[in-house]
Amino acid sequence: MENSKIVDIVNQIFTEYLKENKCRRTPERFAILDAIYSINGCFEIKELMEHLEESVKFRVSRATIYNTITMLIQANLVTHHQFGAISKYEKCYGTEKAYTVCTKCGKVTELSNISITENITKNIKKFHLTHYSLHLYGLCNKCHQAIKRRKAKLTKSK
Repeated sequence: MENSKIVDIVNQIFTEYLKENKCRRTPERFAILDAIYSINGCFEIKELMEHLEESVKFRVSRATIYNTITMLIQANLVTHHQFGAISKYEKCYGTEKAYTVCTKCGKVTELSNISITENITKNIKKFHLTHYSLHLYGLCNKCHQAIKRRKAKLTKSK
């Protein structure tokens, strides 16, 4: 779906969410929503703040961002990922994502070919899927090679 169309839809969904929950419709909340839907992939709160200040030229307090993110999660427009000790967020309306997460260094990589998930989603019956994410945990190549070198070094020294 075209990005401008998605932004219109998520703005409408968020407007309805705010109305249902008797929350004010503020420019800050919608600037945050628009900024999130202009970011590709996962982001941390600090990265969102920098994006708002540098790219969008909109200054918002950390508390407003956290409160708005909470609302967006409840409205199913943003998803929260916990990659080990790292907390990241991501737009989720109309998305299907898969990631590899290194359990040693914490590096997160989005997989571009997610055919593995196609079989899973095809086999879901009597369930309306709105979005999903798949996390595969293991070692990135750099960490794996470092462990192999350490093991080889230990084996040689014996």
